[in-house]
Amino acid sequence: MTDKKPDPIRETDAESIRLASTLIRTARFGALAVLDPKTGAPSASRVATATDLDGTPLILVSALSGHTAGLTADPRCSLLLGEPGKGDPLAHPRITLSCRAEKLDRNAADGARARRRYLNRHPKAKLYADFGDFSFFRLALQSASLNGGFGKAYLLGRADLVAEHPANSGLAETEQGAIDHMNADHRDAIAAYARHFAGARDRRAWLLTGIDAGGLDIASGTEARRIFFPRVLTDAADLRSVLVDMAKTARKHEASTTS
Repeated sequence: MTDKKPDPIRETDAESIRLASTLIRTARFGALAVLDPKTGAPSASRVATATDLDGTPLILVSALSGHTAGLTADPRCSLLLGEPGKGDPLAHPRITLSCRAEKLDRNAADGARARRRYLNRHPKAKLYADFGDFSFFRLALQSASLNGGFGKAYLLGRADLVAEHPANSGLAETEQGAIDHMNADHRDAIAAYARHFAGARDRRAWLLTGIDAGGLDIASGTEARRIFFPRVLTDAADLRSVLVDMAKTARKHEASTTS
């Protein structure tokens, strides 16, 4: 009789799904693996990433790059996200996404939205985003392998990764106006969100880079944080009241800890 080996894969739960979302939403870059159309061998390269409203990764690539040729010949690809910190790089969370690449028409609604959200995340890409040989791709999520650190392995399906909330359709129309308004007139509120909800330890300047039904994406220089709403928005019209309530909560907490 042999002892049964323990299953290294843990049961997917709300905490692992939130960690996966955080890794995807906060990633600035990742390792994209495609199949080389000439040799059929795997080929990996670094790409800058953003996300669509539903959490699907977005990339901007040149027709001259090898990975673009690979995606065009065979849309199957893999994207590794997760930045190592101090110490052992294998002790830090990372996620490997299995995807199918979809080239976007920049004149269509989804292409225009991808461009807007990508440039919010990578404003310097405005220098070349509209060049004729550059294209936006959605990396449609199929499944994922999440490693939350030693002994914390999970397998996630599409339903765990893609946030198809009803409010996203309305946010597609109103998100940019809200981002511009908050960044222009309410930097203090964004900073309060960063400290209270995202654990930022200083009073540096933060900007909103994305709003979706599940939360906010903020950035300060090259550092990005994810802030989840207390509840998922059911309608885009709920955004203002949620932001106001969050600002009140953050400021009340700061006032109580400094008094």
